[in-house]
Amino acid sequence: MHIAILTFEGYNELDSFVALGILNRVKKPGWRVSIASPSAKVRSMNGVVVEAQATLQDAVSADAVLIGSGLLTREVVANPVLMSQLKLDPSRQLLAAQCSGTLVLAKLGLLQGVSACTDLTTKPWVQEAGVDVLNQPFFARDNVATAGGCLASPYLAAWIIARLEGVEAAESALHYVAPVGEKDQFVSRAMSNILPFLSAKALESA
Repeated sequence: MHIAILTFEGYNELDSFVALGILNRVKKPGWRVSIASPSAKVRSMNGVVVEAQATLQDAVSADAVLIGSGLLTREVVANPVLMSQLKLDPSRQLLAAQCSGTLVLAKLGLLQGVSACTDLTTKPWVQEAGVDVLNQPFFARDNVATAGGCLASPYLAAWIIARLEGVEAAESALHYVAPVGEKDQFVSRAMSNILPFLSAKALESA
């Protein structure tokens, strides 16, 4: 099971690294979470350089893809060579997008007729792309999920885990990272945002 986190130049560390940490709480053979980038190294919005663990081609074949946000997302979606490599397919992949990552999904035509969440800065650009933006932290339909606000990244990670490994695994991952003394409340609140968007099959493990 491969989950790729698309991480572009100017990336937001909270989006990529928080999701990476939570997704890696699943400890089982074959479970792999990778930072996937168009180049060998990318620099964050705050100057943190990270080495890519996977290519965009690897992400295209991944079981799940999470698209992080960043300062240069509008440059990403304006780059036809780069965008042409992102042959993502919700019929065979789980797709999740954080903040301006939602703009990438919109420009790829993967949010047609689907409402979405994003951050307040990106909201007008996503709306210009013809997508209805919701005033909430998380929304999912079928195999596509979006989140708005950096600290909504645990919701995307938990949704992916719940879809691939079940609700109990998602709750366990969230419980591990939650603040001491607030773990039950944190998990309950986080799961309340994603449970309405899970299928009956995923909820069987609840």
